[in-house]
Amino acid sequence: MSLRASSNAVDCLVIGAGHNGLVCAAVLARAGRSVLVLEAGQTIGGASVTREFAPGFRVSAGAHLLHSMPATLRHELRLEQHGLIAAATRMPTTALLEHAPPLAVEAWACGVESEARAAFDARMRRVARALAPIIERRPPRIGSGGMRDVLEWLRSALRLRLLGRRDLRELLRVGGMNVYDLLEEQFESVALQGALALDAVLGSNFGPRSPGTVFTLLYRMAGQELALAEGTELPRGGMGAVCAALAAAATAAGAAVRTGAPVARIVIDADRASGVELADGERIAARTVISSADPKTTLLRLVGPRHLDAGFVRRVDRLRGRGLAAKLHLALDRAPAFTGLEPGRLGSRLLIAPSMAYVERAFDHSKYGEFAPEPVMEITVPSAVDPTLAPQGRHVLSAVVQYAPYELKGGWSDGRAGAIERLLGMLERHAPGLRDSVVGAELLAPPDIEREFRIDGGHWHHAELAFDQFHLLRPVPGASGHRLDIPGLYLCGAGCHPGGGVIGLAGRNAARCLLEHGE
Repeated sequence: MSLRASSNAVDCLVIGAGHNGLVCAAVLARAGRSVLVLEAGQTIGGASVTREFAPGFRVSAGAHLLHSMPATLRHELRLEQHGLIAAATRMPTTALLEHAPPLAVEAWACGVESEARAAFDARMRRVARALAPIIERRPPRIGSGGMRDVLEWLRSALRLRLLGRRDLRELLRVGGMNVYDLLEEQFESVALQGALALDAVLGSNFGPRSPGTVFTLLYRMAGQELALAEGTELPRGGMGAVCAALAAAATAAGAAVRTGAPVARIVIDADRASGVELADGERIAARTVISSADPKTTLLRLVGPRHLDAGFVRRVDRLRGRGLAAKLHLALDRAPAFTGLEPGRLGSRLLIAPSMAYVERAFDHSKYGEFAPEPVMEITVPSAVDPTLAPQGRHVLSAVVQYAPYELKGGWSDGRAGAIERLLGMLERHAPGLRDSVVGAELLAPPDIEREFRIDGGHWHHAELAFDQFHLLRPVPGASGHRLDIPGLYLCGAGCHPGGGVIGLAGRNAARCLLEHGE
């Protein structure tokens, strides 16, 4: 293929117009860099996109809710001034139960367990607040000897020390535990246990008995501490509205965003990243290239193994990142009527996870490539608080479904219809008549998420969030801290610390890293 003439060079070229790529572009542009964002799709947003899935019905196709984007980042980029409006904030959580009334999780406390619940919440929040600054900042590099890295080690140690002897001892005790054991020792209510355990495993390849799930629960809580007063939030217009505001912030600062421009490779000249080549052969020169794509796509496909150390290639290739969560979207001709649910709570976050044993059984099936007979679900009816998503009087139901194996036994082509039928049967038990109200249905399994959002493995964290793939080990040793050993090349996607979810910290911290190094 003959190459088209190179476009004018820019200071910074960002691959991918998902939320992290747009945050990175906005921060760099505000610092005076010339920035170009290249998006393979025809619309911006990546997995944080709102799109139509049935005539007149729109849904947040990938990302589900906004619960961990730091208030400081929103203020810095003035996202509210750029059009981000909340349809609902501080969304309550309700556990749906078949043989009992729905449980309002935040308000639950009764009898002798009320004091235990209050003490548990207070202790976990104190630890989460201590971890929040560690989540927010980019990790130091091991053995660098740089003053910035040494200071970051000292700051992290001081934050933990300020927890006090009792809370620090408790963190050391529970940090590596499985959430099943922790919640079983704290509470008698199996419904409360199930709801809290789901927060620890949502979007992961873990069950409640998996070691380290207390850590993933604390990670989620630390993100919520950074979000401050907003809590769990549903943006008006769906999650695509978040990226629309981020794009507006980036372009207002001078960045350019170009869609329909898939990158075929990152150009390496004289052992330095010098730009990209698009799928149609066009080359665009840049002083630095920042990729928000997942690590395997960036390093093994866009850069290529020939530019990387063999041991490093092996670590990236073995990175665990197979998705285990699916997205179900239903178009309904009327509002769903969940048994016992007060009408005012239809806009809350609804959980089907009646016990930890239930969640663990669902996880067990996934180990053998099976879709669970009794799936776990996090459900929202976003049209209950945002009528712009559906025709008047009609509604959208959206759910994250655990556990949906990437490699389903028999394949998703043959298994999709049965999985949808199973999910409809589950919902029918909680909302009688719902099945008859369905006018459109879509199930995005991990391979569909991989294809639609260009995420290798279809995992929303780009790489499993686990002790050996977290903080200074994320995504792999030798690639933490955003700046790679190839000069001029950075990572800014969810495969970096702190991980997935619509947080934006990976994008902001990558930009700050680049600016600190004067590139």
